[in-house]
Amino acid sequence: MPTQSDRPKSAAIVSKPGRPEVARILPGVMEWFRAHNYQMVVDPQTAEYAKGQEVVPRSQMSSRPLDLVVVLGGDGTFLSAARSMAATDVPLLGVNLGSLGFLTEVPLPALYPTLEAIFHGQGTIESRSLIQCTLFRGPENLGSYQVLNDVVLNKTAMARLNNYDLSVDKVFVSSYRADGMIVATPTGSTAYSLSAGGPVLMPTVDAFVITPVSPHSLTHRPLVVPDSAEIEIVLKGNAEEEAYLSLDGQPGVALRDGDRVRCGRSAHKVNLFRTGTDFFEVLRTKLKWGENNPI
Repeated sequence: MPTQSDRPKSAAIVSKPGRPEVARILPGVMEWFRAHNYQMVVDPQTAEYAKGQEVVPRSQMSSRPLDLVVVLGGDGTFLSAARSMAATDVPLLGVNLGSLGFLTEVPLPALYPTLEAIFHGQGTIESRSLIQCTLFRGPENLGSYQVLNDVVLNKTAMARLNNYDLSVDKVFVSSYRADGMIVATPTGSTAYSLSAGGPVLMPTVDAFVITPVSPHSLTHRPLVVPDSAEIEIVLKGNAEEEAYLSLDGQPGVALRDGDRVRCGRSAHKVNLFRTGTDFFEVLRTKLKWGENNPI
């Protein structure tokens, strides 16, 4: 029998909307938490399948004294939960409801053994870097954001190429004429940056990737810089074009000519519970490395 502590532990469950698997999985997960003396809260998406359970919006979960957040869904759901918990050290457990994910790597058969290992203090935690992204318009700070995957400056579908000035640690690098610019963490190096021709970084590398999207000049290649660097991208000469700032793939913030996007290493990290699946196994599975059939 599990030992009962003086203070019950607390867990949150977040899930992807509209996934019928959640209705099937959730009763067993909640029963496990009750049996192990956890207090539980769920997000509004999970509440549909957890009638009577306390509901807390994801944006407010970081104010709770949580010991664990269980994410039922894919990498997109995990990214949302990670942003919500960015200011805390609460570890997240990503449970995959489909194919193996880069972030949600725990398959359903391994869920309860993984939870038991966590309960007994044997869970393996890996820390992932975050980008602190700040948007400036002249002297005004329009917003600051925590980003786990990538910061993207991009044009609209109909707009022409945009112009960007890139600086690293206040040293001018180059002017780019391109569809967009990506600043990615090692975690995000396998997302949009990879599709745009960027390199794959191991999650533990202390670096960021700066990747131009379809640059007009073929000599403009992705850059790998230390994550201690301050990266600044200025939208230039785009008075008649439209551009947007997108954070972890979320709907964009409209940009104007002269806007500055500054990126640096966040003071916070995202903590993930890991299983025995190694990074290269995930790459082989997701990217079909070593298979004869082309993607």
